[in-house]
Amino acid sequence: MSQSSPVHVSDGTFDTEVLASPEPVVADFWAEWCGPCKRIAPVLEELASEFAGKVKVVKIDVDSNQELATRYRIQSIPTLLFFKGGQVVDTVIGAYGKDAYRKKIEALL
Repeated sequence: MSQSSPVHVSDGTFDTEVLASPEPVVADFWAEWCGPCKRIAPVLEELASEFAGKVKVVKIDVDSNQELATRYRIQSIPTLLFFKGGQVVDTVIGAYGKDAYRKKIEALL
């Protein structure tokens, strides 16, 4: 099933939604109080729609999913982890423009 908008995942659904995903995954570690996270949210929505069926975009709230934030050593947000075959293959820390994220996503395909 292709996703045209980001999927919210939790400590409990992460392994299924991300690690077992047949398609590459962009995991956005964010928090409600994070200004830069809110700025990139619409960009990630657009990219999720643009790459629907090819790449899955997921959002992980670090406040309510601290186990995942610890597991992946998330120290500042937003942090985007790029997964392929259940492995982290790239990381972007901080808020960037759509083209920067698009290049990273295209490299996954």
